[in-house]
Amino acid sequence: MATILLCDDEPALLFTLDEALAPRGYRTVTARSAEEALPRLDEADAVVTDLAMGAMSGLDLVRAARSHDPSLPVILLTARGSERVAVEAMKAGAYDYLTKPFGIEELRLVVARAVEASSLRRDARRHATAQTLGRPVVGDSPRWRALVDAALRVARREVPVLLRGETGTGKELVASMIHAASARRERACVRVNCAAIPTELAESELFGHAKGAFTGAAAAHAGWFAQADGGTLVLDEVGELPLAVQARLLRALQDGEIQPLGTGRVTKVDVRVVASTLRDLAADVAAGRFRQDLYYRLSVVELRVPPLRERADDIPSLVSAFVERYRARFELPSVRFAPALVAALAARPWPGNVRELENAVARIVALSDGGTLDVDALAALDLDAPPTPAGAATLRDQLDGFERALLTRVMGECAGNQSEAARRLGVTRTTLLEKLKRLAVGR
Repeated sequence: MATILLCDDEPALLFTLDEALAPRGYRTVTARSAEEALPRLDEADAVVTDLAMGAMSGLDLVRAARSHDPSLPVILLTARGSERVAVEAMKAGAYDYLTKPFGIEELRLVVARAVEASSLRRDARRHATAQTLGRPVVGDSPRWRALVDAALRVARREVPVLLRGETGTGKELVASMIHAASARRERACVRVNCAAIPTELAESELFGHAKGAFTGAAAAHAGWFAQADGGTLVLDEVGELPLAVQARLLRALQDGEIQPLGTGRVTKVDVRVVASTLRDLAADVAAGRFRQDLYYRLSVVELRVPPLRERADDIPSLVSAFVERYRARFELPSVRFAPALVAALAARPWPGNVRELENAVARIVALSDGGTLDVDALAALDLDAPPTPAGAATLRDQLDGFERALLTRVMGECAGNQSEAARRLGVTRTTLLEKLKRLAVGR
């Protein structure tokens, strides 16, 4: 569902715009001024704004949106006689303009084109990022797409990012995406597991040390900040850092300066930090376990990586990607998971999230001789197929139940749009219609 940001200082026009777009399945958010619209640009797929408002005009909003995200389309509403200003807005980066009074269908058509253009640009960014990463970014569920879009938007801005999420959700992948889509992608991306650093070595590992700086320092060591100079430093489980080291980290973030142990000199570094944690850092701040000033410095942008149970629609595509990855790694000529096996995997809870799912697929492939694998392959994991529910005595019944639930959910998310549902499910519209009819979905 695309989100349209509507900006106008006249409540009546905002109401009219909302009434015109909401029935087409768009989510709308409103702002009474350009100043009020600015902090909401990140959640928008397109912007519709009036030209004449308060201190900050619609033309100013076009420029601000262009600077904020060049791929965000902005549609300008102008009064008759303002065509010269509208042309100026187009030169400034506006997607299109409408002259008042405009027709509802004309508005809907322009917005639809803008949303499509925005979607194509996002897909192009995802493809370019995947090429830089050297592997595809798998997943098309609404929560995952929203996260990827947000990560790619923030990648181009030189701000620290804090990633929150359970173990195994893909925080490391998101951090890699941010680096790959940033202007720093040609430089180093250094990853550090803060939970694995001994407390007494944390400062040395982060900032480096000179030879003889302490007992056992037989040679000089360039710390992780120095190694990441010009690039990105990913601090996994940043909440595990000792309080004393947090103070030094804060200085490095604020001033771009580090002081390697035993050198007595300050060194300038240019490093972007992406931190991740499974802890509730706000609660740690309240309990005195994490510095409040460092928390605010790290979380200029905070992104939540959803657990697999919130993006279960992605399991089939994840399984497919993992099967191909490990087929190639284990040099098997052909491996295919039968639909029943994929459905059985999709029905499991996966408390370890994507990492656990990947491990399970890797084990199944490693213990196989290739070919088409069915539900009995779960025995290799010491896992049983999901229990048979009451009234569903056959595997066909279970698969139909799984498909029926998936189709019902996706059709609901697409507001009944069959073409969009078919696209998300990766099937033709004809196949979708046949399944809807056979499974009595929507009747």
